Amino acid sequence: MGPRILITGATGFIGGGVAATATSSTASATGALSVSAEPAYVRLLARRPPTPRTTATGEPTGPETETVLGDLRDPDSLRRACEGIDVLIHCASAIGGDAELAHAVNDEGTRSLVDAAVRAGVTRIVALSTASVHGRGPFRAAAPGTLPLAPGSATSRTRAAGERYVMDAGGTVLRPHLVYGTGDRQVMPGLVRLLAALPGPLDGGASLHSLIDVDSLARVLLGAALSPATEPGPYYVDHPEPVPVVELLAAAEGLLARTPARAGTPRGPAVDIATARGLLAELPFAQHHLDMLATDHWFADDRPWRELGCDPGPGFAGAFAAHASWYRDLLDRS
Repeated sequence: MGPRILITGATGFIGGGVAATATSSTASATGALSVSAEPAYVRLLARRPPTPRTTATGEPTGPETETVLGDLRDPDSLRRACEGIDVLIHCASAIGGDAELAHAVNDEGTRSLVDAAVRAGVTRIVALSTASVHGRGPFRAAAPGTLPLAPGSATSRTRAAGERYVMDAGGTVLRPHLVYGTGDRQVMPGLVRLLAALPGPLDGGASLHSLIDVDSLARVLLGAALSPATEPGPYYVDHPEPVPVVELLAAAEGLLARTPARAGTPRGPAVDIATARGLLAELPFAQHHLDMLATDHWFADDRPWRELGCDPGPGFAGAFAAHASWYRDLLDRS
């Protein structure tokens, strides 16, 4: 019998991708499960039931799957969810400006989950975190173990606290920088919102940024959970090739041009970062994005691809094209 896997955050952006990969009958063909036998059992922890995945004939896909309802703020539900589990993939988190919720979910909730997993005899814990635990760059080809923790927001501070519980239990933490793809309502939509507030395209300079598409990240999370080569501690997990800011902004500008409000509307001349700061001085979200775009955020760690049996997939241009229609549909509805 293969490992019994528990995935938290199964209805979220990234957790949903992991759940879809783990429960797909074709998962082994993607490379996600090539590091181990296909799991015989997958349990999904969610605050609401996920949409069932079926084949074109209506048959359920993949290995045996169970959904249990629970919440990181409910320790009893976590204890029940961990019973009989071998491997935990923790993707649930609270992201945003509510500091009290972030503490309850990312800090205290992760501690309760790890405690429940350890008591249940879970043999491997893999948790999704963020490179934002290091704060703002510049980070240029930053290698694992070279950066201090310097979180700058309640979300990042509480996720850094949650990391510590995982690593104290001998677990593994994955830290992507920017994650994009189907289901993303923050990274690319946020850049489009930024550009929409400017009279012309943004000239972001020459910074480099680490990105990963959600499908590749899902494969790495599953690979880290199943591979015998996985090491305790933190990994950076991004596509090996950093993305020039001009390429990232061009993709966002292309989406903006296709929105109903902008279709066929000419843009003014390019605006540099300094000018944009002044034009958008009253918009805190814009200042956050501009600070990030102006500075290198490039994290270099080849272990997920070299050791865990995972394929990073195409670079940003190729991977983004596969998700562009989803972004256009999202922006058309907004």
